[in-house]
Amino acid sequence: MRNDVFKALADPTRREILDRLKEKDLTAGEIADYFSISKPSISHHLTILKTAGLITQEKKGQFIYYSLNTTVLQDIYSWILKLKQ
Repeated sequence: MRNDVFKALADPTRREILDRLKEKDLTAGEIADYFSISKPSISHHLTILKTAGLITQEKKGQFIYYSLNTTVLQDIYSWILKLKQ
């Protein structure tokens, strides 16, 4: 799992998506509005973030909203702190 997380965090676009989701839940279209890349590219980034467990999705009506999953980040943070000891 850590490999997926580090792969996901290595990309600046995916880090920016996480920063946006830190503020509030967003749809894929709302996320795409922040970037000058194609919607299929945004979808690809979202898939990588979901696979890594960094985001979750919830369908509300016609839309799928993406949310930041802080549990995985807390696990990685704890692991890094253990390395420091």
